[in-house]
Amino acid sequence: MPDLRAAVIGAGRLGSLHARKYAALDGVALTHVADVDGDRARKLATETGARALTDYRELAGKVDLVTVASPSLSHREVAGAMLSAGIDVLLEKPMAATLAEALQLADLAKNHARVFQIGHLERFNPAIVRLRSILNNPRFVECDRLAPFTERGTDVDVILDLMVHDLDVILSLTSAEVASVEAVGVAVLTDSIDVANARIRFRNRMIANISASRVAPRRERKIRFFQPDAYISVDYEARRVQIYRKSPAPPGAKFPTISAEQLDLGEGDPLADEIKSFVDSVRTRTTPAVTADDGLRVMQLCEQIRASMSAESLPG
Repeated sequence: MPDLRAAVIGAGRLGSLHARKYAALDGVALTHVADVDGDRARKLATETGARALTDYRELAGKVDLVTVASPSLSHREVAGAMLSAGIDVLLEKPMAATLAEALQLADLAKNHARVFQIGHLERFNPAIVRLRSILNNPRFVECDRLAPFTERGTDVDVILDLMVHDLDVILSLTSAEVASVEAVGVAVLTDSIDVANARIRFRNRMIANISASRVAPRRERKIRFFQPDAYISVDYEARRVQIYRKSPAPPGAKFPTISAEQLDLGEGDPLADEIKSFVDSVRTRTTPAVTADDGLRVMQLCEQIRASMSAESLPG
């Protein structure tokens, strides 16, 4: 079969990673890299054997699929133009700056019959992939996603910048609807929320407590699940799953014992897996691993969290 023609829009850190993965993937030809910064586009294009563009709109008719890794505030405009041009899109998270914009993108993808995958990368983390076979009706989820401050991603608040990863993971693990949200957030170094905590109650009575900070002294990416038969701790970065299970009390003992198991899953390559999954969906015209509906569900919850924060700030 002929190679699919691919492009990457946005030659920053994430776009560069995407471009290198496409360039190394069999059955795909990375033909273009687009960025408003011409020097940055040319540098990445030279490295990957592609052609540099400064106007992404020139891609119409020249490529079959594209990763959009431009700033979050531009996602509606850029991804919308690509979908309208008949190009399949892998859109880096967040799906858009607002739920209304995300809904517009979903409608465009549907109306133009495009494969539209949302780039929630943690879905492809080996630890999360393995977790799905271990979870059994979790009752409480606790997440901490902390990072030192960088300028990257600050065009949106920490909810769309960092917390969105864990929101997607949790929503992908339950079909239960959200019953209530309580959230607080503060701006520290930017004009938007930099530190946030959300307590989410689902209609199946599961509760999730999620914290995110982009002004932390250290980097941490962990999620923990408490379920009737086990406590499960996942370190996203170490790709490690720790499982603690209750065992019956031994003869003569008063209390049960706890057994521990650790699964080290190796490095893996989540981004390569994500891109390959997207390319496979484009080639076979099948539903992508992370759909527009998945992205909309996350965006809706983000807006509920923001609304709760706004209510919290009201006097009285």
